[in-house]
Amino acid sequence: MGRKVTVAACSLNQWALDFEGNSERILRSIEIAKVHGAKYRLGPELEICGYGCGDHFFESDTLLHSFQVLRNLLESPITQDIICDVGIQKAILLIRPKMIMANSGNYREMRWFSPWNQLRQVEEYFLPRMIQEITGQDSVPFGFCVLSTKDTCIGSEICAELWNPSSPHIQMGLDGVEIFTNSSASHHELRKADQRINLIKSATTKSGGIYLYANQRGCDGDRVYYDGCSMVAINGDIVAQGAQFSLNDLEVTTATLDLEDVRSYRGELYQSHMVREHPLIKVDFSLSSGDDVYLPTQQPIKWHFHTPEEEISLGPACWLWDYLRRSGQAGFLLPLSGGVDSSSTACIVHSMCVLLCQAVEDGNSSVLEDVRRVVGDDSYLPQQPKELCGRIFTTCYMGSENSSEDTCSRARDLARQIGSTHMNINIDMAVKGILGIFSVVTGRWPQFRVNGGSLRENLALQNVQARVRMVLAYLFAQLSLWARGKPGGLLVLGSSNVDESLTGYFTKYDCSSADINPIGGISKTDLKSFLLYCIEKFQLTALRHILAAPPTAELEPLTDGQVSQTDEADMGMTYSELSVIGRLRKISKCGPFSMFCKLIHMWKDALSPTEVAQKVKHFFRMYSVNRHKMTTVTPSYHADSYSPDDNRYDIRPFLYNTRWTWQFRCIDKQVASHH
Repeated sequence: MGRKVTVAACSLNQWALDFEGNSERILRSIEIAKVHGAKYRLGPELEICGYGCGDHFFESDTLLHSFQVLRNLLESPITQDIICDVGIQKAILLIRPKMIMANSGNYREMRWFSPWNQLRQVEEYFLPRMIQEITGQDSVPFGFCVLSTKDTCIGSEICAELWNPSSPHIQMGLDGVEIFTNSSASHHELRKADQRINLIKSATTKSGGIYLYANQRGCDGDRVYYDGCSMVAINGDIVAQGAQFSLNDLEVTTATLDLEDVRSYRGELYQSHMVREHPLIKVDFSLSSGDDVYLPTQQPIKWHFHTPEEEISLGPACWLWDYLRRSGQAGFLLPLSGGVDSSSTACIVHSMCVLLCQAVEDGNSSVLEDVRRVVGDDSYLPQQPKELCGRIFTTCYMGSENSSEDTCSRARDLARQIGSTHMNINIDMAVKGILGIFSVVTGRWPQFRVNGGSLRENLALQNVQARVRMVLAYLFAQLSLWARGKPGGLLVLGSSNVDESLTGYFTKYDCSSADINPIGGISKTDLKSFLLYCIEKFQLTALRHILAAPPTAELEPLTDGQVSQTDEADMGMTYSELSVIGRLRKISKCGPFSMFCKLIHMWKDALSPTEVAQKVKHFFRMYSVNRHKMTTVTPSYHADSYSPDDNRYDIRPFLYNTRWTWQFRCIDKQVASHH
């Protein structure tokens, strides 16, 4: 009958400017798609050069090498007898430019590209000579048009166009397009996956049709992790789903569907006759075969969503592995304090080792090859996550005279359970040495507040301890493998959370300064839930004591051997309050006054307007005084939409008038009027 089509949507772990590797992954995905009988193969956005090229998009080399890869793809016999978003049978059918740019949050596409704003129009694009020699074409259509094969009609929308209120699929569906495709480079964010799925289900519920979604997956050299989820939908139902998190470099999701199901679904929807508006590119090719009555079609499936705790254990773990294997280093070093934050980072590395062992057990030869290269042993076969952890993960507890035995034992117990190579380092000698230098020069020796010192002395003494830890972390990262007679260096991991970054509750150039930070975009509240999950998932019972202890920096003297300093007392607000304030500041775009106006209602059962005003003012003072710290903060995994990442996500000044005179006066007037 010739009405059933098999299509493929691919998730590829492409790396910015890795033309060699990207090309190989594209060809392998096309090969796999053909083995599964697919006649149309869709890949992620900018898959040839990689999405995250940044200002390399300005360079002519990037365009040149992209065309060189395209030439190789067109020459390859693998790309014949299938329509790809890179070529068909040694011909280019259409160059479809993006019309709606992603230009907010992590995205800056308007910096490098201009949107195509000539709706349903097409021009000629003259091809470079290297492509003409292969295809025999001088020019190809360039613009917003659709492909008309012998048996169906295919139209594209690209990434952000799906999220826009005037998505192209709406008009294309009314125009008779039956198969919609979307090449994406969409990053992971906690609790975001359902938005993406709902948009695709909604698109095909309203319009009918088949929707192919292909997304990049992995770390391509930046702070974001692209989280796959390639899928195929028809008439409002998901029928094929790719993994959200995986160590596989490529995954091909295929589905066989009946075009008549689209046509019968639309029979009732489209009552009026629509005039065709999109230019057609006619293609002498069929996606269906002649005799397909006995070809089974995919049935609707229920999408499996990960919990936020599962997302934290999987996304940052995959990002860390991509970073480690591509950095050429031999593992990680983490200053492990025995608190929630550094323990969360340790658990993410442990989760990474679990994923690696599972991938090797499942026969993933490329993961095994990467593991062997990282550990420097060509015959190594990882058996247990704990044993692998001991080879690639070093933890160190950096104690001082202000550290308690409790935090030391908590760090040691967790290290033992996850299997890391653990060290105990005492920093007192280094701290006294530095203070001794200061004393020789000035003739003064600063004191803690409890010993009669001023606030300035107290803070300086805390900072010098924190900064010594950073210096020692890098020393041990460079030389600890050398001391064990092994080659290579270690990447230093950071462990400050998103709330601490927001308020600046950390020392500039302390252990928050590292090479990368897997939890820098995650709130304290979510990290605590994640550790509870790890207790059950990985049987890490040492985490129970860590969760029960009050968060503390342990930088001030102990009182009778016990901690006298706690984070929430220092900050003047709880971590849960900070999460609410952080979301209002970034997501709801609140300044001090509008935040106060919202919080007097949100917190009315717990706080008076005067108390709310005090919290808001205190937060904005802390935030503005410490914003300069964000300019040097360690690159972190982007996990939450209220991230204060200064790199490009949260663009703000770093020198403020910290008195906020006008704004705070407006708050005071409202408080006064309430009385």
